[in-house]
Amino acid sequence: MKTVGDKTIQGVGNLIKMLPTGTVFLFQFLSPLLTNKGSCHTVNKYLTGALLIVCGISCFFASFTDSYVGSNGKVHYGVATTNGLKTFSDSDSSKKNLSKHKLRFSDFVHAFLALIVFAVIALLNSNIVSCFYPSFESEEKKLIMALPVVIGGISSFVFMVFPSTRHGIGYPSTQTKDDSSE
Repeated sequence: MKTVGDKTIQGVGNLIKMLPTGTVFLFQFLSPLLTNKGSCHTVNKYLTGALLIVCGISCFFASFTDSYVGSNGKVHYGVATTNGLKTFSDSDSSKKNLSKHKLRFSDFVHAFLALIVFAVIALLNSNIVSCFYPSFESEEKKLIMALPVVIGGISSFVFMVFPSTRHGIGYPSTQTKDDSSE
């Protein structure tokens, strides 16, 4: 039986798994450069907007990726479809039963929440606020402080109650053998 502490740690792990750290790192690294540290001109706004869109799509898409360990012992990645996993690199995938990796409603819930969490982190970043809506920072300081905590708490709860079984790109597969074969 799992303790409350075990469930909490698992919930935090699921939150980390749902928000691709590479995407968030890329955003945190590039946003000061593209926003000119919050002193934006028109071109900075377009470049920052493009960065927000690309990173948001990445967070959303990552929720639909999964992996399995093939008969050769290597981890193979793919995208969940209504028929199963569509792999990127395993030429023998057509011989395997990958139907257990089918697209599920929970994948869309996780993708939506990952996108919301990223949007809150990104859109309330001090450089983004200074660039796109500078008066908001002084007027809505409490909202800027509280909203990330509230959204993170709600998302963590949902991820803890409905954990994802996906092991997407960049996350290790927990399968120890090829249990996808027929």
